[in-house]
Amino acid sequence: MNRQILLNEKDIPKQWYNIQADMPTPVPPPLNPATGQPITPDMLAPVFPMNLIEQEVSTERWINIPDEVLEKYLIWRPTPLYRAVFLEKFLGTPARIYFKNEGVSPPGSHKPNTAMAQAYYNKVFGIKRIATETGAGQWGSALAFACNQFGLECKVYMVRISYNQKPYRRLMMETWGGKCVPSPSPETNAGKKFLAQNPEHPGSLGIAISEAIEDAVTTKDSRYSLGSVLNHVLLHQTIIGLESHKQLGSIGEYPDIVIGCAGGGSNFAGVSLAFVRDKIHGKKIQIIAAEPASCPSITKGSYVYDFGDTAETTPLLAMYSLGHGFVPAPIHAGGLRYHGMAPIVSRLAADKLIEARAYTQLETFAAGIIFARTEGFIPAPETNHAIACVIEEAKKAKEEGKEKVILMNWSGHGIIDLSAYDAYLSGKLEDYVLPDDEIQKLLKDLEKFPRP
Repeated sequence: MNRQILLNEKDIPKQWYNIQADMPTPVPPPLNPATGQPITPDMLAPVFPMNLIEQEVSTERWINIPDEVLEKYLIWRPTPLYRAVFLEKFLGTPARIYFKNEGVSPPGSHKPNTAMAQAYYNKVFGIKRIATETGAGQWGSALAFACNQFGLECKVYMVRISYNQKPYRRLMMETWGGKCVPSPSPETNAGKKFLAQNPEHPGSLGIAISEAIEDAVTTKDSRYSLGSVLNHVLLHQTIIGLESHKQLGSIGEYPDIVIGCAGGGSNFAGVSLAFVRDKIHGKKIQIIAAEPASCPSITKGSYVYDFGDTAETTPLLAMYSLGHGFVPAPIHAGGLRYHGMAPIVSRLAADKLIEARAYTQLETFAAGIIFARTEGFIPAPETNHAIACVIEEAKKAKEEGKEKVILMNWSGHGIIDLSAYDAYLSGKLEDYVLPDDEIQKLLKDLEKFPRP
């Protein structure tokens, strides 16, 4: 039995996989909110460099990873795949559980897979500064790390509740030379507007996105960078699933179930899209996105065109959404507090190629504790959602007496989230399930938007 399944550096994938080449239903194009017509690449030029816009709209199946990016990837990639033998034993399951450890990157999560690529493409395009948002701080710290590697300035608008809950993420960003401010902030018109409504506003990813975009388009030699949702972001993350495919293949295994947590969709897509490709071509496989019950965009949202941010500065995106005005509850899984789901993931969900399940905060932390006490690694609160789903499926395999193979993306470590574990272990952590009446009100507000 292999406890660790490792790849040699020479075996790292040299291309990203673009699922848009194989999707049975194309992703509906972003729309101009003023005209209702599909946007053109030049409309995105003030926000993103054209080389990334080209990736955003590409339907080319394989896209070469630049040598300069591969060189940086080798700081931490290929990442190890582990057999979770102690978790299996604890659960008494016949299932074989594998987890892809993306927590070994310098910032501690999967986020540098796209941060490094985006920093590179901005650099070669002549950009000197990048503005972005971050929820729990995973994305902000990853982009600060990547900008440092390529000599770019980095400005991060961090959701205020997470800024207060996770001060060490801010310190990570500053250690790598980034500047981090709580959002909403007094530094942008969008921030000022929300602070005027509530000086103690907890913030949301939608608001932080509005601030970062405004900053990028009003500052010289700057562009905006997003850590999830967009097609090119999911593209860069496919290196996770491509490595996992090779690693499992090297020991003669193939998953019956692939699981990842889902907020905006990037780590889930990263581990799953290579296997969705197999499913499209006839492979029998179950692919599950685990999301928070406090922000259940796929399980309770509507598939609709909606803004990606709260201040309505983005194009309209076809996605499962709870509405761009939704401010999620301040759960500790800050990286999953987003009102919408990536257009690619949303289309795959609409086509029943993937499914979604929602989990409460307390059951996810209970799962994270089990994982830490069996496998040793302390997971991020976001990752705990995937673990809760893995445990559910492993128990089901036990009930059915089936030897299923389960692959999970262990998207990040929780060492900087120990205050959340403290709250859980001391009984102070609370559950929050978005009430059905509030969901209905949110969905009613979306009725004015077009359907894909």
